[in-house]
Amino acid sequence: MPVTLTERAARHVEKMLASEDAAQGLRLGIKASGCSGFAYVVDYAQEIGEQDLVVENHGVKVVVAQQHRPFLEGTEVDYVRDGINYRFDFRNPNVRDLCGCGESFAV
Repeated sequence: MPVTLTERAARHVEKMLASEDAAQGLRLGIKASGCSGFAYVVDYAQEIGEQDLVVENHGVKVVVAQQHRPFLEGTEVDYVRDGINYRFDFRNPNVRDLCGCGESFAV
């Protein structure tokens, strides 16, 4: 199962992409970070490589580099309100542990 966006997340990403001329979609990835090991990376997909996984959700392209796919496979991304703030919420079935501050995860 590939990475998916909820409809609410897709609508937010559409607004983000509209302000970025060269963006072809939303790029999701991971990086080594924090006390648990990894953190999510969200960026504009300026280019789409041959090895990239590209899935379309609610009219929005989500791009994942091949090396990040095993860590993100099956992840659902939502856009949620948290008090007066909004944020992306990652529901990743591969996560085995979270750090106390919520900034990093382990698989």
